[in-house]
Amino acid sequence: MLYFIAEYLGFPGVLNLVRYLSFRSGGAVATALVIGLIIGPKFIGWLRVRQGKGQPIRSDGPQTHLAKRGTPTMGGLMILTSLAISILLWMDLTNPFVWACLFVTLGFGAIGFLDDYDKVRKASTKGISGRVRLLGEFAIAGIAAAIITHQNGTQLYLPFYSGPVLDLGYFYIVFAAFTIVAFGNAVNLTDGLDGLATMPVIIAAAAFMIFAYLAGNAKFAEYLGIPHVLRAGDMAIFCGAMIGAGLAFLWFNAPPAAVFMGDTGSLALGGALGTISVVAHQEIVLGIVGGLFVVEALSVIIQVFFYKRTGKRVFKMAPIHHHFEQLGWAEATVVIRFWIIAIVLALAGLATLKLR
Repeated sequence: MLYFIAEYLGFPGVLNLVRYLSFRSGGAVATALVIGLIIGPKFIGWLRVRQGKGQPIRSDGPQTHLAKRGTPTMGGLMILTSLAISILLWMDLTNPFVWACLFVTLGFGAIGFLDDYDKVRKASTKGISGRVRLLGEFAIAGIAAAIITHQNGTQLYLPFYSGPVLDLGYFYIVFAAFTIVAFGNAVNLTDGLDGLATMPVIIAAAAFMIFAYLAGNAKFAEYLGIPHVLRAGDMAIFCGAMIGAGLAFLWFNAPPAAVFMGDTGSLALGGALGTISVVAHQEIVLGIVGGLFVVEALSVIIQVFFYKRTGKRVFKMAPIHHHFEQLGWAEATVVIRFWIIAIVLALAGLATLKLR
């Protein structure tokens, strides 16, 4: 909105700053952070009144989690509110990438909300059918992938290699949709401890803020050997809004959490990161930067696969963060060590910029 106003007026005086992606990215961080901190207390109070007993806690999980009974969930609504306002304020709304990413974020958030609502209403850890969830997610991701593909092509790029590797044609839409859905659910699986998913999402968003900015700049993209995607730089502003909204939520989600993100937030943020990676043609790099989320998802897949076939568990409990809790690690220890891993993986992902 501000960009449209400034452009209409000819970018006079101080409004000339709105031309620059770096300024608008910083503005998006600050706006989402301030809005989140302002609305947080009232939002949490409203959720506590509406939900009563709060998010259901798994009886077969770590016993320390039973003390969290009564903590409200759906805190993702707070994230989505501050995120959406910041995006609408600072981004160029004529950019189709903006709407594709916002469509996934709010669409996945809506699916997560329905799942959270069902859990709270039934006082059960089981929400809506997994099949229904996936169908909805793939429908939303498929539409967004088609919009993005129409703008920036169907070529696949790999880290450590300069230039496109393969043109996937229409199959790229399937690949892109899978990336978005897979990462949305990977972040969702990671969201099991106070602050565990929030900070790694912020770290990944910071890394992709750099990737998006560079991909949108023809000179930087050519120098680094990464795909140049016209108007992808605006995704840096989207990442900034995610960082600000995430930091505001972390203020209230820090142990002991006053509110849980719920599927409302984790699905939305994961889907947003997946979409941004598709826009920047850095889908494979997302697996490095967000490697923590990938490992969490793989731990569940491995656990289910082996248990169904052998009746034995590979991990004491899945996702893997619960495995370490069962080994005796304190929750804060697991969270902080996983944050450190997320930082290292983000740096490894950024290193691919020079190793091509």
